[in-house]
Amino acid sequence: MNINEYIAANRNGKHGRLCKPVTCQSGLTMSVQASSTHYCEPRNDEGPYESVEVGFPNRKVEALMEFAETPENPTETVYGHVPVALIEKVILENGGLVNA
Repeated sequence: MNINEYIAANRNGKHGRLCKPVTCQSGLTMSVQASSTHYCEPRNDEGPYESVEVGFPNRKVEALMEFAETPENPTETVYGHVPVALIEKVILENGGLVNA
């Protein structure tokens, strides 16, 4: 499943635009969001997205650090405009999705 499919399939009805967190086989968890209120491209509620907003991974992910809003605190920050290809690579490198 690509990240655009994941976002479309996992938006939370309670909040409308929010997806449940991504969980990878390796145990890596993180928020991956895209909508008119997130740091993504295009910034709309439809997609398909070229970049997404990632937030609050449970551990430092070196590949994402250049996008960190607060790099000195990598597990408590948002990563804006992360290219979809990069986040899909990170997910694959961590064994793929558990909760697809």
